[in-house]
Amino acid sequence: MADTVKHPETYFSGLVPKRDEILQQLEKEAKEEGIPIAGPVVGQLLFVLARAAGAANILELGAAHGYSAIYLGRACTPGGRVVTLENDSEMAQRARENIEKAGLSNIVSVKEQDALESLAELEGPIDLVFMDIEKKDYRAALDLFTPLVRPGGLLVADNTAFVDAKGFNGAIYNASEWQSVQIFSYLPMHSAAHDGICLAVRMTGQK
Repeated sequence: MADTVKHPETYFSGLVPKRDEILQQLEKEAKEEGIPIAGPVVGQLLFVLARAAGAANILELGAAHGYSAIYLGRACTPGGRVVTLENDSEMAQRARENIEKAGLSNIVSVKEQDALESLAELEGPIDLVFMDIEKKDYRAALDLFTPLVRPGGLLVADNTAFVDAKGFNGAIYNASEWQSVQIFSYLPMHSAAHDGICLAVRMTGQK
């Protein structure tokens, strides 16, 4: 059997995707201010998945200061839209400013709203959902956005190794509407560096 690389964390830390100046600045702010962000590995994963799916209607739950929304906005199909929900007024304003700096204001809309309250008012179909709100709210959010996601649509849920995500993890594992996979991995510059990511595709109701 072939050997794996020695010191894999060091090795893969050297393969973190390249970022431009605005993303690096947001990473710096996140580190200095303790703002939890998806980081460049998950950010690039979002970009790859959104592009591969041809996602035109993207929903983000939890904007923070706009870091992951920039990845999603850059990946969005021409003519598409990203809606990101953030209930902290200061963070929502910072996200708008950073999205404008990135030249994505015509694609990404920041709504200062509670995610669970807003989901009841949104309309589908949605091509991709990125969920990064309070982990205790993941389970309730799943029930609310599932009817909005088109068959074949994608879900990326961050931080599924957190204790408060266990209810969501069990629910999506058993849900007939979703086929999912949980990946626990090393994610350099992610918060936390060792964490779980749930990837799922919306089915028509049958496993």
